[in-house]
Amino acid sequence: MSNSTAAKFGHPRTLVAETEHWLVLVRPSQLSLGSLVLVCKEKATALSQVSAEAFAELKPITAKIEPMLKSFVDYERINYTALMMVDPDVHFHVFPRYSALRSRDGIDFPDAGWPGPPRFDTGVKLEGEALDSLTAELRRRWEALT
Repeated sequence: MSNSTAAKFGHPRTLVAETEHWLVLVRPSQLSLGSLVLVCKEKATALSQVSAEAFAELKPITAKIEPMLKSFVDYERINYTALMMVDPDVHFHVFPRYSALRSRDGIDFPDAGWPGPPRFDTGVKLEGEALDSLTAELRRRWEALT
């Protein structure tokens, strides 16, 4: 099941993992290396509309997201934001945060906002093979945690 928010962030191409209530997607615009979007599959445009079952599922999902990203990018902090200003469906942006530049496949990924809030006006836009490669790597790491 997908919704307009998931589609905007490239579902199904960017799918790292799917649970009963959530999609874990690679964020095509990487504000920091390993940026994700966690999209609720329920018809919910406000956090208060999300079912208790979906909320309960956040615990095991975050318990996999955090070690997956830690092993991948060795973040210093992790940020979850739920802005929902442009994309109406309940979702969280997940940003691994770090003070020193990270690189992958010859592409530099600075964390331009460090140590403050994420800078939404920056980021590395991934397309094509670069996006597919990052998605495949994070999917592999997710599955290795099962």
